[in-house]
Amino acid sequence: MMNAPLFQATSDFHPLVIMDNYNDANLVTLHHGDSCTFLKTIPDESISLVVTSPPYNIGKSYERRQDIGSYLAEQEVVISELVRTLNNRGSICWQTGNYVDEGEVFPLDIFYYQIFKRNGLKLRNRIIWHFEHGLHASKRFSGRYETILWFTKSDDYTFNLDPVRIAAKYPGKRHFKGPNKGQPSGNPLGKNPSDIWEFLYE
Repeated sequence: MMNAPLFQATSDFHPLVIMDNYNDANLVTLHHGDSCTFLKTIPDESISLVVTSPPYNIGKSYERRQDIGSYLAEQEVVISELVRTLNNRGSICWQTGNYVDEGEVFPLDIFYYQIFKRNGLKLRNRIIWHFEHGLHASKRFSGRYETILWFTKSDDYTFNLDPVRIAAKYPGKRHFKGPNKGQPSGNPLGKNPSDIWEFLYE
């Protein structure tokens, strides 16, 4: 018996087209190549949100390990281009971990903070992404978190809290005294998820 197609062609079916080069009309652009070369094709202030996790300079197959100064200088070139493309209400979310050299830990988010400040951005949150699994260390505590630095270009930035609220710990809780006695004490849509994010894997 033949396998059924993933998508059934119909008269109103329009396949998703993935483009290699940037264009405002593209729904999806997937470029395989040098990031700086690609970023130069994007117009100034045309991007609303950047979410990325750059190489950590730890010798993965997609990066070359180099001294920390050269690595950061290379990343600053990319960051400068990203800031150029970001519109005035836009944000950059930069996820990073640690660079370890001969057992010494270099927390990359601390180094990156200085680079983003030099490029005129403002830090809104240092989000801790906690996870349960990872490499086990023998001469220090095993690392179980990374950081996401959320920067904005201006004070007038886009932030939509309501769609990402989570269930309140005590739903239905009410004020027990004062002028609001008896009124709900929390947001009916849920609570702010805070700056610690936990991802559980089954």
